[in-house]
Amino acid sequence: MATKNQFSTMSVAAKHMASFVDLTIEFSSYDITNIVQNTVCLREKNIQLKFQVRLKGLLNFEINFKQTYSIGADSVLKNKMGGGGNMSAPTTKPEQKKNPLQKVPSSKPPFTLGDIRKAIPPHCFQRSLIRSFSYLVQDLILVSIFYYIANTYFHALPSPYSYLAWTTYWIAQGCVCTGIWVIGHECGHHGFSDYQWVDDTVGLILHSALLTPYFAWKHSHRRHHANTGSLENDEVYIPRLESKLRWYYKYLNNPVGRVLVLAFTLTFAWPLYLIFNISGKKYERFVCHYDPYSPIYTDRERLQIYISDAGIIAATYVLYRLTLTQGLAWLVCIYGVPLLIVNGFIVLITLLHHTHSSLPHYDSSEWDYLRGALATVDRDYGVLNKVFHNVTDTHVLHHIFSYISHYHAMESTKAIKPLLGDYYQFDDTPILKAMWRDTKECIFVEKDKDKGVYCFCCLRCMVVWNDWE
Repeated sequence: MATKNQFSTMSVAAKHMASFVDLTIEFSSYDITNIVQNTVCLREKNIQLKFQVRLKGLLNFEINFKQTYSIGADSVLKNKMGGGGNMSAPTTKPEQKKNPLQKVPSSKPPFTLGDIRKAIPPHCFQRSLIRSFSYLVQDLILVSIFYYIANTYFHALPSPYSYLAWTTYWIAQGCVCTGIWVIGHECGHHGFSDYQWVDDTVGLILHSALLTPYFAWKHSHRRHHANTGSLENDEVYIPRLESKLRWYYKYLNNPVGRVLVLAFTLTFAWPLYLIFNISGKKYERFVCHYDPYSPIYTDRERLQIYISDAGIIAATYVLYRLTLTQGLAWLVCIYGVPLLIVNGFIVLITLLHHTHSSLPHYDSSEWDYLRGALATVDRDYGVLNKVFHNVTDTHVLHHIFSYISHYHAMESTKAIKPLLGDYYQFDDTPILKAMWRDTKECIFVEKDKDKGVYCFCCLRCMVVWNDWE
């Protein structure tokens, strides 16, 4: 336990040091067990004294000294400063891999949005117009190369090889175009540059080329971010209660049924959502992303919905003219199939980010923005993480601070993970396996033991519970 004399000695030392160094002293208090970098905080109350010393002058040299004093704890772990300014590093246990199916805590977290912001390096909040455009140009170059190869050489290949070549082209082009769609999505969050007009112009062009109404989806997606995890107010991927399950669910709860559901979902769910609001929040009247007077938009947003529609009409007209000159088969092979793959990835990525047996959902009595943002999961798509600009494995961060550019997302995620602790969820299950598992297990939500908190259940659980009752 620290004594008054110890703190007095430190104050005297600080006064002598202040003449030739910049000295920062910070006191902080902890009352939970947590390991953050090289700092070990014990249970009960601990006062942590932090020294940050930077030499004045031309030398860029920094010493960090941390010491923890325990109040009421039986023992304390300290960082001790040795001779010559050398410090002995504390012994920490190796990080153990977390079970991805372990429930994410649903109680209010012991940290705030402000705490999370402070944990992220300040430069991660900076947006570079040149750097953002470099990623876009890189993707456009790849798209052009793939198009040139397919359009120039594939017609000369014999049948067996042409099928393989076209399949490879469709997958590769679809993946790269998904990355382009992600950049358009980043524009919608004002994460592309410091200029809103640049972001909206780039986003409108990119999304229109992929037949996504840019402003329409930007505004509905903003509402999703503002209400993530809320059973009443979230905009999309709202899980059903058991009492509201459709009659046909039990007939689809088998391997054949799941294959049919997944095939239909990945192929048609995205356009059906945009046109008919399938899987979206229920409103009193018909909802369509192309309708400027849809209830999901405000009066101030209606003009932008007209602009989105104009972008889709312009893109459709270009495709129509290409069909007249090149033929329908050419358009389907060059553009249509890759677009289907883009649509499938949009659905798959967003579905798996918000559908996981460990994630809680909340009703209005418990929901708040931070807990809703934490009710998401990062996934591992392997090499596609880079192709998709890390939207797949940094989604938790994206829901906390959606305007952070993708090229800062990995660094920011690493910075906040120690602070989030069990509130951070990452699942490295192979995507196809995860898709199958979560389609099978995450059918509906039921109220947990905590009031206002709901967790995913499967039909098998429902049968067991009904038999038990």
